[in-house]
Amino acid sequence: MTDTTASRRIVDRDILRLAVPALGALVAEPLFLLADTAMVGHLGATPLAGLGLASAVLQTIIGLMVFLAYATTPAVARRFGAGDERGAVASGVDGLWLALALGVVLALAGWVSTPWLVGAFGASAEVAAAASVYLSISMAGLPAMLVVFASTGLLRGLQDTRTPLWVAGIGFAANIALNAVFIYGLGWAIAGSAVGTVIAQWGMVAAYVVVVSRHAGRVGASPWPHHAGVLRGAASGGWLFLRTLSLRAALLLATWAATSLGSDELAAYQVAITLYFTLGFALDALAIAAQALIGRALGAGDLEQVRAVLRRCVQWGVGSGAVLGALVIATAWVLPAVFTSSASVAALLPPSLVLLGLSAPLGGLVFVLDGVLIGAGDARYLAWTGLVNLAAFVPLALGTVRWADAAGLAGAAALAWLTASFAIGYLAARGVTLGLRARGTAWMVVGV
Repeated sequence: MTDTTASRRIVDRDILRLAVPALGALVAEPLFLLADTAMVGHLGATPLAGLGLASAVLQTIIGLMVFLAYATTPAVARRFGAGDERGAVASGVDGLWLALALGVVLALAGWVSTPWLVGAFGASAEVAAAASVYLSISMAGLPAMLVVFASTGLLRGLQDTRTPLWVAGIGFAANIALNAVFIYGLGWAIAGSAVGTVIAQWGMVAAYVVVVSRHAGRVGASPWPHHAGVLRGAASGGWLFLRTLSLRAALLLATWAATSLGSDELAAYQVAITLYFTLGFALDALAIAAQALIGRALGAGDLEQVRAVLRRCVQWGVGSGAVLGALVIATAWVLPAVFTSSASVAALLPPSLVLLGLSAPLGGLVFVLDGVLIGAGDARYLAWTGLVNLAAFVPLALGTVRWADAAGLAGAAALAWLTASFAIGYLAARGVTLGLRARGTAWMVVGV
């Protein structure tokens, strides 16, 4: 066995050691969303469309705060790689307190502004009412989700992705069971789905508090926030917030475009975008492994390891995307019946699902490169190029709506064009900007 082969196998083992448990934790959430979509979908097209609108708003708010995990992971990993485990845990604890504070503020603001947030999409009165019910209840779980993000980021930075797997698996399994009881058993319909989710989210927080407290006690780190540490976390996450803001703006624009196409198209888009997130979360497991390994290697000053992780994660990402994409294409005419009992909605989906499958290898490349640069702390570049990528997507989305109106394009064809503009056009723009950066060395900054 050559040194190169042995080194590659060591890198592969490190990637898989982190990525496989991370995959389980990441897939647990979209699998819950898929199950939730299926349960609400069988209530009818109107509740499903309402869930689509509410989910778009809620996932936007939560997604904008994902920097709580993405900023915490590389900060903790760099200190861990440099041998400062106490400082690593203390940095993560500060992130938890920041997450709780932001979550409470956002939950209150979101609850008050729910009617305006839903009304901005211009949906029918019935769809808007269903969305308002789900969204207003779900705001109570927002602080919990942000604390979960920060806790997960801390553990990933410590090179532990197994604990988040257990917490996510048990939490989302309980979520599904609670939703089934509340939606069907108690007859609370879409409100039952929101209540079950909130209860499960706070249960996950309780589990993470126990785990993080044990880590703090083991290394002698204080469980209380440090003013300077919280401010550093907020500052370092600012660029990642802007980067995520551009991503969420693209998702909201796509949801607005689907709403403009019609209620059935919006309901079908909810199924398609949920499947897109499922693929994305699965592929993002490699990005999480890249974040933790790149951060640790840069903290230790090992640039050779950095390059090896980059190379192998890209290869794994593209290959995994190809496999997952093939599965989606092969089941494109079967999956719609799983998620909706509406024949008109199900009929719209197969072409869009084929396009999602074709875009999966590109998605693997994009998500891995994104994780590499996040792990390196190259958030400023990600923020500015995120605006460039959004600018590339805007004419694609608007053009789809205008062309559909002008040409009388509707149904499956219109939805397919919208899917292609997002899953292929927008991802291609991201692939170009990320690829150009990854080919250079400016992002390889060593040290804590």
